[in-house]
Amino acid sequence: EGFGPGFSCQTHMAAELHPRSGKLIGLSNSNRTARRNQPVQEFNHGLVLSKEPLRDRDVFTVRIDKKVNSWSGSIEIGVTALDPAALDFPSSATGLKGGSWIVSGCSVLRDGRSVLEEYGRDLDQLAEGDRVGIQRSSRGELHLWVNGQDCGAAASGLPPKLWAVVDLYGKCTQVTVVGCEPPPPSFPTLALFLSSVPELSCSHSRPDKFPNNLEPDTEGENTNNSPAGNGGVGQGVVTGGMTTNDALLFHEKCGTLIKLSNNNKTAERRRPLDEFNNGVVMTNRPLRHNEMFEIRIDKLVDKWSGSIEIGVTTHNPNNLDYPATMTNLRSGTIMMSGCGILTNGKGTRREYCEFSLDELQEGDHIGLMRKASGALHFYINGIDQGVAAAQTPAVVYGVVDLYGMAVKVTIVHNHNHSDRLRRNNAIMRALSPDVGRPRPSLSLTPDPEGPDRLLFHHNCGQKAAIISDGRTALRPHATDDFNHGVVLSSRPLRSNEVFQVRIDKMVDKWAGSIEIGVTTHNPAYLQLPSTMTNLRSGTWMMTGNGVMHNGTTILDEYGHNLDRLKAGDTVGVVRKEDGSLHFFVNGVAQGPAAWNVPPSVYAVVDLYGQAAQATIMDDMVDLPPLPEDSSDGPTAMSPGSPCSVGGASTTNDLRFHQLHGTNAVITNGGRTALRQNCRSEFNDAIVISSRFLRDGELFEIIIQKMVDRWSGSIEAGVTAIRPEELEFPNTMTDIDYDTWMLSGTAIMQDGNTMRNNYGCDLDSLTTASRIGMMRSATGDLHYYINGIDQGVACTGLPPEVFAVIDLYGQCVQVSITSSSGPLDNSLCTSNVTEKSFPIHSPVAGVAHRLHSKHGKNVILLGEGCQAVRVGGYAHGIVFSARELKADELFEVKTLVDEQWCGSLHIGLTTLSPPELPSCPLSGLSPSLPQLRTKVTWLLCGSEVRRNGVLQRQNYCCSLDRLTVGNRVGVKRCSDDTMHIFIDGEDMGPAATAVSKNVFAVLDLYGRITAVSIVSSSLMEDMDSVKAPSLSSDSCSEGEEDSTPTEPCALVPTVMAFLENHGKNIQLSNQNLTAARVSSYNQGLLVTAHPLAPSLWHQFQIDRLNLSWTSSLSLGVIGHSPDRLNFPSTACCLKRSAWLLQRDSVFHNSLKICENYGPNLDTCPEGTLLGLLVDANSCLHLYVNGMDQGVAAQDIPSPCYPFIDLYGQCEQVTIVTNNVPAAGGEIGEPRCQGDMEKADMVDGIKESVCWTPPPEVNPNKTCEYQALCSRFKDLLTLPDGYFNEDAKYNLCYCESCHKLRGDEAYYKRGEPPRDYALPFGWCRFALRIKPHCEVANALKKWHIAYHGTSVGALRRTLDHSQLLAGTSSIFSVSPAKAEGPNGYSEPEENSAPGREVPRVRLSPTMRYSGMEIFAPKVQVLFPPAADFRTPVLTAATSLWILFSNSEIEWITKEEGGTLLYGLLIRVE
Repeated sequence: EGFGPGFSCQTHMAAELHPRSGKLIGLSNSNRTARRNQPVQEFNHGLVLSKEPLRDRDVFTVRIDKKVNSWSGSIEIGVTALDPAALDFPSSATGLKGGSWIVSGCSVLRDGRSVLEEYGRDLDQLAEGDRVGIQRSSRGELHLWVNGQDCGAAASGLPPKLWAVVDLYGKCTQVTVVGCEPPPPSFPTLALFLSSVPELSCSHSRPDKFPNNLEPDTEGENTNNSPAGNGGVGQGVVTGGMTTNDALLFHEKCGTLIKLSNNNKTAERRRPLDEFNNGVVMTNRPLRHNEMFEIRIDKLVDKWSGSIEIGVTTHNPNNLDYPATMTNLRSGTIMMSGCGILTNGKGTRREYCEFSLDELQEGDHIGLMRKASGALHFYINGIDQGVAAAQTPAVVYGVVDLYGMAVKVTIVHNHNHSDRLRRNNAIMRALSPDVGRPRPSLSLTPDPEGPDRLLFHHNCGQKAAIISDGRTALRPHATDDFNHGVVLSSRPLRSNEVFQVRIDKMVDKWAGSIEIGVTTHNPAYLQLPSTMTNLRSGTWMMTGNGVMHNGTTILDEYGHNLDRLKAGDTVGVVRKEDGSLHFFVNGVAQGPAAWNVPPSVYAVVDLYGQAAQATIMDDMVDLPPLPEDSSDGPTAMSPGSPCSVGGASTTNDLRFHQLHGTNAVITNGGRTALRQNCRSEFNDAIVISSRFLRDGELFEIIIQKMVDRWSGSIEAGVTAIRPEELEFPNTMTDIDYDTWMLSGTAIMQDGNTMRNNYGCDLDSLTTASRIGMMRSATGDLHYYINGIDQGVACTGLPPEVFAVIDLYGQCVQVSITSSSGPLDNSLCTSNVTEKSFPIHSPVAGVAHRLHSKHGKNVILLGEGCQAVRVGGYAHGIVFSARELKADELFEVKTLVDEQWCGSLHIGLTTLSPPELPSCPLSGLSPSLPQLRTKVTWLLCGSEVRRNGVLQRQNYCCSLDRLTVGNRVGVKRCSDDTMHIFIDGEDMGPAATAVSKNVFAVLDLYGRITAVSIVSSSLMEDMDSVKAPSLSSDSCSEGEEDSTPTEPCALVPTVMAFLENHGKNIQLSNQNLTAARVSSYNQGLLVTAHPLAPSLWHQFQIDRLNLSWTSSLSLGVIGHSPDRLNFPSTACCLKRSAWLLQRDSVFHNSLKICENYGPNLDTCPEGTLLGLLVDANSCLHLYVNGMDQGVAAQDIPSPCYPFIDLYGQCEQVTIVTNNVPAAGGEIGEPRCQGDMEKADMVDGIKESVCWTPPPEVNPNKTCEYQALCSRFKDLLTLPDGYFNEDAKYNLCYCESCHKLRGDEAYYKRGEPPRDYALPFGWCRFALRIKPHCEVANALKKWHIAYHGTSVGALRRTLDHSQLLAGTSSIFSVSPAKAEGPNGYSEPEENSAPGREVPRVRLSPTMRYSGMEIFAPKVQVLFPPAADFRTPVLTAATSLWILFSNSEIEWITKEEGGTLLYGLLIRVE
């Protein structure tokens, strides 16, 4: 029958499911597909079994088609000895008994009991498309197979007759049977078997077959490849439709657009100009160990991006549903795509080799080999590219994806070594022009004028042309096409050789312009892309004002914007000896753009967009020399890092580690980290230093890019966890051990906040800010912001800690600065001293002096009052010694030298001179218009510029006309404008929106060779000696010392809402009133100004909408709201936020206090809510003027109040001096508690003293009041007994009485007697029947309470008075003196046996409401409630203010009581 010895010929069982199955299963696809019905509602009853019993060694395999996330658990698989034809199906596979083995998760169960834990792969983690199979081996062992991999023996001693079991449990809702066949044979065993066969059939032998194995020691393989003899068996072993031919061919089953030819050696994608995918082909058998699978590219098209992809997969082509592209497969697949490696569709190595598969040309060879060790190697034209994956499965098939440009390939059996060598040399020449060819042939385009002259290479973009003997490149049809204009230099650049071109011609039709850079690709062999930034390997380009490496931006805001250049401008590039890359614009160096650039790079010019023609400028004599600094970072060194210590002279090896968060990308030789997809992802971008920090070593980064989309920003700190041991979380504050982080202003250890209000706020940092971390020798952690030490953050750090940066929220990109390294503390000066104390001028009458940091051609004289430029015409920048105050004029007198042109530049800058390095030769540009590291406003001639960009022309007379003795000054006014003064005359506002913390800056340029300070402002110096005060400058000394004693005496600060707010908010009334105009959320508001210390800020609730639930919340944030990304609700604020919501206090969305103040959800319209931060940084809430106590501590200063108009609350108004509080006079917030006390003592009528003003009384009942009202209705009392006006019904629950600001005790009557408010009860006002003394009774009578039962209530209300004997269980005798038990003894002369009718009362409900007086009843409506007072223990004091003689009042006079209200309590 043609089978090899040792292989039995058997018919494989049908890969089908039994028609009987679980009650929720539906079968389809000829009983090969099973689906669990109602997958979202039901999670079990999904059991299916194989149609026939398993044969030994057959693997019953199913593919997971669909999963849902509604449940836990997933597919379960196993075997059972129970016949499905007679089986009573249980709800799940684990319920099978009578000889059943089930794999569930990573456990093995026998008859429902666990027999093995932690076995194989966790089935719950499998995804859609994964395959899982079950097998009974010939030795009676149970094996699990996952994606073609044997997980080993799960159980032994299995009976011979078993059915496969699959349970569509939990998340798994649909599976398809993909096969039931023996597994592919083990290749070492197969090779041994083949080598032992003396003769094989020659019917399929190939006379041109060469050894596929490149390894020298492959005798077994040579035997395998030897020509077969006669008389043997057939073509090989057939197992499951899988041929094991010696020759590797493409499998008959392939992608839908693939056409096979040449005996299945050639694959071609049909309709290559219309379709770019569906071109996957696989080998007809698995690859052997050390076997080369190599293909040749036969045909490419130039229509698509992307090209061929090649790799291996564990999927059997017979059972595979081919995807459109192989990288869509999420299991068992390793592919090389471009220059990277993708595993299961996800990138695992970004730059695997030096070039990309997308750049290969027709005739190039691509190969791969799985070594015996399991390592996977790729080969380009025979060059081993190294290990792509270390642990490749044993059974893999070769895969080729004819994607994009790739159309046709052929499997190579006869490896032509000479052709290989030729193409290898071509590749090597592209990588390095000195490899593979003799030195004299270095120039690819010989020039008779000189072999070393830089010219354009003749191989250029499709729409470009080279003219003028290679010196000029142009796009002839620039108005028709905007790209395909890439040109390269004819030879590599030498170290320090400047390549510079002049823009000859521009067109105005397109956006974008010229781009320039370098590449490692040889133009002779490069297939030029449409634009150079599409190239994904070996390329650095300056585009616009950014720098890109391999198509990814590594620097933003790098230099002059190339898109703004005009015809006649020049751009250049140079690679220096240290590997750094620099760009030039009009001869001005833009600074280092990249590092570690390889030595043999070609210059690239992309004539893109507006740029139509450019010419090489080879007259280098006109170029300025390269910058003398050799800093290896884009920023200058920090103070405290002198050149002699850790500066430019010392190589810094600190880099970012190659292991990082999933959204992080490390570029620029490990110096730059960025978060990819920054507008769709805000976390998962943690980066860590490449090694631990040494004692006293500074790790400093600069923020290069931020986005305004998210809240929160960068977080920085250290960890003792090694990068190799760290499982990178979403954000570093999730780590709960050995980690110290600074987040906002909070120092966090192991995810818990250790302290708030650290010296800096990371959320407030902007682009170009620098953050440093240092562990001192004593184990203290210090942070540095822009070079300034912020003090000790925490102590007790272990000796070896790694620096950690979390690119969170708004922070997108950072780079390590050259300041990182050892910090010489002996040379480090504190900038705090210089900024905090006044600088007294040594010259009388002069209030200013110049800073010691200045341009390299400047010297200072007169103790900093004069500056002289001693050489050249540039490098003359000087700064004021301190920041200018508002309306402070900084003025100088000029000295002129007519041998130069140009003149003084003057302005303001946010660059702090103390941040400049100690070495004057680095970090400072030669002239002021080029100073762009921080925001700078300056006057240049008569033009006003901001960071070099023209803002205004003809502002004033030109500074070029200055002569000797002219005075020039600059002032930052209090309205944030910059004014220039010439000879004392104000030229008007030159710039607006000027920052507050600015220094005066001057440039002694051209004709101006010296200046001397003439401005005098001694008063400001005297003022600066005073200690800063938090109070107003106009406050008197007594006012500053006074502290508020009563909240009512406080004057609310005048504020307004910020224009930036939630999207459903509409402001009016000069931004004092805010209304939510739609929905129930998106109503967050913040005030425009911070909360002044010890002064409150009030909001009034104007309008409620009872259609919603919940209501407003309010609080403070500790950072500026200008860049706040407003969430939908205030509870989503998680950075430096304190929130008061309902009756709880939250900090950064975590609850820190409960039962604080009244429930804000019950606040009615007219309620006044105030916020105050006292002198101890404690936050207070005021409700209608009543202080609710401390809500939170350690509130930062400044802080900004916010309010969230949520749910019922639709409109609020800020209460100012001109807006009266509810029920009060203008500017006098009302104190209800004091008002009630005064009114009661003075005998004001009952409706005022007993009830709050109508505007404070709730318009809606609280939940407790509603429940009490429901019980009252069950009593079926006539409505005529009760007051029709509901405003006199009062709830005394904790929330309501706190909301009103009630006190516990009040006085009433003549003479005044104390009574307690009935806290915990709800009062329903009774109708008072008119009679002559009602008004007098309301004014002069006392208030007391009487407890009664439900049964006696109706009789009491019918008589409108309390009846004797209805409630009291005490003695009926009148009280004269207190007995030993604390109650009165009977009078001596009382008539014995005669009962005097009496009524007992009490001034407190804690006595009258006791159960003996007011017995409980139980009501059977949900929720069940007991109406009684709490049971008090004997040790509990029943009353505080009242003695035993005062706790019970007795009256026997009929008509001596007036019923005012019915009190009900729900327990």
